[in-house]
Amino acid sequence: MGLSGISPVAQFLMAQKNEVKAAADSVKGDNTAKRMVADFQDKAPSITTADQLMRNYSANQVVLKAYNLSSLGSQQAIEKALLTQDPTSSSSLARTSQNASWLAFADAFSSMGAGHGTASATPFTSDMIATTVSSYEQRQYETSDAQQKDGVGDALYFTRKMQSGTVKTVNDLMADPTLLRVAEVVSGYDPDQFGALDFDQQKRIISNKVDMNSFSKPDAVQRYAERYLTQIQIHPSYNSDDKPASMIDLFGGDDGGDGILALFGGSSDGTSSSGLF
Repeated sequence: MGLSGISPVAQFLMAQKNEVKAAADSVKGDNTAKRMVADFQDKAPSITTADQLMRNYSANQVVLKAYNLSSLGSQQAIEKALLTQDPTSSSSLARTSQNASWLAFADAFSSMGAGHGTASATPFTSDMIATTVSSYEQRQYETSDAQQKDGVGDALYFTRKMQSGTVKTVNDLMADPTLLRVAEVVSGYDPDQFGALDFDQQKRIISNKVDMNSFSKPDAVQRYAERYLTQIQIHPSYNSDDKPASMIDLFGGDDGGDGILALFGGSSDGTSSSGLF
């Protein structure tokens, strides 16, 4: 049971009512997150290159978390490929990976990608800065210990992401580790055990268990998120610190010869990724 005896579903419904404000207030009370947001807002208007973004720790962390891609902080070769390749090109990593999360990120910075890592003007317009900060604050809030305890944060993220209409296929869902986790649990699987399966096995199971068409209805998304929370209550062990494998992990999480970059011509030597950039 959740805080003060309130059920996770009830916590979820209350948090949904004004998540944007609650998230902003939560970050204001977190000195580290508040400093990162302030640094991002200060530096973003002058960022025009991939290198400038990636070398500014605070700005980069805010951006990656806003896109639920914090794992790319330790996958810099992949992040650089997404920022320095034209996402409209059929040979770009964003396209060939079939990873919807990567493609959304690359599309947002397409002006950098089209210029091989350099944009003629900063992609960080005032609107983009505001949207990025809001998305970062929501993810910071959703991934906080308080919201993760009973799965409420994952339910919040799942609901807003699926109701956005940007997740249309099983591959789209599997590209996002949080969405995949929710689908695993609702389908009756322990995320740790499910993560041990290979990608084809996971996709076959999820394809049979999840009706992607049903998510076109907001009410169906809401009910699915509530089913997730109910399953977490029944199986508390499913809500461990071990998160399900993302597509990065499924293909090999590092950027060496056995990792996902190997699928696109990389190898484990020092110049393995040169063809990507």
